[in-house]
Amino acid sequence: MQKMMLVLIAAAMCAVLAGCANPPPMNFSVPDVGVSKAKIDAEVKTITVTLARPDEAKGDVPMWLERERVTDTWKEALQEAMDRMAIFKDDSSNKISIQVKILAVDIPPMGASFTTKTVARYEIIDRSKGAIIYTQDVSAEGTVPGDYAFLGLTRARESVNRSAQNNIKLFLQALETVDIKKPMFPSAVQK
Repeated sequence: MQKMMLVLIAAAMCAVLAGCANPPPMNFSVPDVGVSKAKIDAEVKTITVTLARPDEAKGDVPMWLERERVTDTWKEALQEAMDRMAIFKDDSSNKISIQVKILAVDIPPMGASFTTKTVARYEIIDRSKGAIIYTQDVSAEGTVPGDYAFLGLTRARESVNRSAQNNIKLFLQALETVDIKKPMFPSAVQK
């Protein structure tokens, strides 16, 4: 009986210690980004990442996610991935802006495994003409199994990381098909 009590106390202490582990930091950095064979004849002047207004959102961004950190982390990860990809030409006379609007970060409220869905609108805008060269809503998921960590918050945060990484990765793949000479929405402004 005393042995059984010691085992239960040890198990309870392990559960408490595992539950006290810090959740992982936000890390949207995309792994395994290689140099692109395609090149876009444009220099990226600015990258802007914002959250959608309530009237344009396609889901929720939970308050506990520290919204400003989400946008900052997304921007840093996108910049890092594009730098590694080397798809843009820094010495080009064509100047563009990349605007990202996070439309949703849908996290399940509870569960053993967590699958988070992110939706973001990516736009590439020609700075001299105002033409929208590319626009697309990208949707991606990130799943963390129940055995990843004891603490649900840890699994939830990691599922957000994975979903954002997958979202950025899908945009990077689409970049290789962008033709700056064929904007999706040309501008009436002449050069």
